[in-house]
Amino acid sequence: MPVRLDKTDIEILKILQKNGRITNAELAKKAGISPPPMLERVRKLEKNGVIRKYVALVDPSSIGIETFTFVEVTLSRHGKDAVKEFIDAATKIEELLEFYHITGDADLIINKLIELPHILHLKTMVVLKTYKSETSFNIVEGGDDK
Repeated sequence: MPVRLDKTDIEILKILQKNGRITNAELAKKAGISPPPMLERVRKLEKNGVIRKYVALVDPSSIGIETFTFVEVTLSRHGKDAVKEFIDAATKIEELLEFYHITGDADLIINKLIELPHILHLKTMVVLKTYKSETSFNIVEGGDDK
């Protein structure tokens, strides 16, 4: 069940998406509440899985990684067990940064390929240039039902 967010929660998330290293005092000031309830709200958002983790975003090109690919995967079998077996194998791969079950001609899209079970067909798309890559998104009050 989705977590209900009020306007203050949404403001906290917007600020943290832009700067995950902000101090609690700065965050409280920007969101318009005092530090103790701010810390309580952030901890609740973390506990409820709204905030999954805090990370450093590394620019791949700054360390010489220029090629980025997306791979469409079509499975050879589509039964519940085969799909689960593929997903279980794929989610254990540390180097696999993104992995999505999709609609369309392919079954899944991943950004790194290694040997996985039940693959029938692959289509690789090489990213020539990244024009936009964001980690934050717009959060609205009330979730999807608005």
